[in-house]
Amino acid sequence: MLFCLGIHVSTLLLPIPQIKKKQQDVVGFLEALKIDYTQFDIASNEDNRMWMRENVPGEKKPTNGIPLPPQIFNEEMYCGDYDTFFEAKEDNSVYEFLGLTPPPGSKVVFLREAQQ
Repeated sequence: MLFCLGIHVSTLLLPIPQIKKKQQDVVGFLEALKIDYTQFDIASNEDNRMWMRENVPGEKKPTNGIPLPPQIFNEEMYCGDYDTFFEAKEDNSVYEFLGLTPPPGSKVVFLREAQQ
């Protein structure tokens, strides 16, 4: 079942262990939830790099002004970086983080129904 066509993950296809591990965590989790996504390599494509830099909100950029991947978007809407993704994952709120409606039968829907 297709939930969204617009999740974009900015990635860096270089062997930097800390970044690669975070990217794999995001991608693996999206795949486990069967959420369609597109990876945009910012190392080999200047347009992707500039788009990511321009679309990460100023308050979310590090002091040097250059955000590191992975950065997560739903179409043009900025969702967050790895740290906010990880927090959403720990809080069982990834669908909300991504701006998606949880699918019927998901853990999030089950927890909501149990609270009502």
